This record gives sequence, structure tokens and C-alpha cells, in this order.
Amino acid sequence: MLVGTYVNAILYGVMVLQMVIYVQIYKNDATGLRLFVLYLFVTETLNTGLAIATMYEPLVQKYATVAATTFFPLMLPSDPILTVLISTPIQLFIAWRIRVISRTVWLGLAIGIFAIISMSGGIWLAVTVVNVRRFVEKPELHWPALMWLLASAIADITITISLAYYLAHRKSGFTATDDTINKIIRITVQTGLITTLFSILDVICFLVLPHTTINLLWDFSLSKLYTNALISTLNARGGWGNLIDEHSTSSGRSTQTAGPREPRFPHLHARGNAQTLSTGIYESGSTPSRHSSSKIGPDMEYGITITKEVERSPPYHSQ
Repeated sequence: MLVGTYVNAILYGVMVLQMVIYVQIYKNDATGLRLFVLYLFVTETLNTGLAIATMYEPLVQKYATVAATTFFPLMLPSDPILTVLISTPIQLFIAWRIRVISRTVWLGLAIGIFAIISMSGGIWLAVTVVNVRRFVEKPELHWPALMWLLASAIADITITISLAYYLAHRKSGFTATDDTINKIIRITVQTGLITTLFSILDVICFLVLPHTTINLLWDFSLSKLYTNALISTLNARGGWGNLIDEHSTSSGRSTQTAGPREPRFPHLHARGNAQTLSTGIYESGSTPSRHSSSKIGPDMEYGITITKEVERSPPYHSQ
């Protein structure tokens, strides 16, 4: 329990730092997204405070007493409730993004169903903890714990696989765009595997070691992992944008110094007008440049839009 609280506090510090960066850099994000980040900050702060209170009761207030090892801490039921109040909205948010990317309703709906089942299991677990009260009766918590953690793990695995699959199929052949998509895929897989691993370890420790609290090592960290994964992805958009800008600038310099040459994509020229294709990534709530003419569908992932720009240039004349 003590180690789990330490890990919770460390991850909370990392989360606060990431949120400070987000607030300073992404001031033009949609109001709904910024309010969602604020909600996560408030809920995570409450979760961290109650986790410390959960540890403080048996280790300080009731230290060396029979009650410390007989009854669950009074604040323990708050952990599953606050965890699902954080993880479920994040999973639903990502499920909506997957629906947009995949253009299919059933996949986002399936993830949403597992997220709601997970929330129901977390609330059921909290109620059971209040009713059971004693460590010796901890095995009675197994079914609600399994419902909560396994449904959450299934949702996380589905999110990770589906995002990696659909993003990989959105590669356009342009180096800058493909590099950006590869970065998104790597971050998605890494964060998805971590949250899934912690959920599975929590279940295993719950079942294999029913009369210990070692499962709280993984349990106390779950909500922070979800929030850190989401905020780090939002903050990473600046790096992806810089990658696109640098690639575009480099391409522009090489074109200017090389002089006239044959078009790379001659089949794009029609009616004497050359068309130059480029891709850009814009922050949520921002406005594309004046050359932007259309979007390649709503390819958004965590507030990111991949946009196709069509710029009209003077007719090409061979020398």
C-alpha cells in the first residue's frame, strides 16, 4: 500500500508538469478539450489526496493496533470510484476518436460498452468494500474487481490495436506524414500496453494473493497512467507539427536551389496548372492556412487533424 501511494504521488507530479506545459502551449484548443483536461486535474488531485489518506489511517492513526489489519481503510472505496471516473471518460474520448478515424460506429461503440462495464465494476467494487469492511473477507471482492479490471483491459487492448491498424492504413506515401503517423502509433502502443499490463497485474495479485494488499501497488497507479498517456499525447502535437514544418522548409529550400525540374507527380497536372500536394498537422481549434482546400476526412487522433493542401502554382514551362 505504501509503495503504491509513493508511485501515485510521483505520477501525479509528472501529470502536473505535463498539464502546465499543455496550458501554456495549447491555448487555442477547443474549450471542451481544455475543460476535460481541467476535470482530469481536479479528479486526479482528489484521487491523490484520498490515496494518501488511505495509507495514513492504518500506518499512522491505527499503527500497531488490531484494527489496522482487520478493517479496510475508511477511504479505500474512493480509489475504484475515482479511478473509473478518470479512466472511463478517457476511454470514451478515445473511442470517439477511433470512430472518426475508422469511420465505423461499431468499433467505437464496442469500446464504449467495455468502458461502461468497467465503470460499473468499479462502482460495484466500492460498494462491496463498504459492505465487507474486513480484510479476511477480501475474496468477496473478486467478482466486482474482475468485472472492473478485465473490462478496462479489453477496452485498452482494443484501443491500442484499432488505433495502430487504422493509422497504419492512413499512410499517404509522403515522408513527413508517414513519420508523424509512425510516432502516433508508437506512443499509442506504448501507453496502451502499460495501462493494460497494470490492469492485468492488479487482477493477478487480487486473485493469487487475496489476503494481501500488494495489488494496490498497481491499483493506485492506474488513473495516473491514463491521464499521463492522454496529456503526453496532446503535448506531443507540437513536436509533430515541427517535424512537418522542418520537412516542408527543407523541401522548399531544395526546390529553390535546384532550379526548374520535371514534376515528381506529372499525373497531378491538368489544364496547364500544376498542383503541389503537401500535408499539415494543425492543433485542435486552430485554422488551416489560406491554401488549404480540403481535409482528408476527419483524420483526428487526440485533437490532431491531418489536412491535405492544394496550392495553385504558375504553369510549368520546360526549358
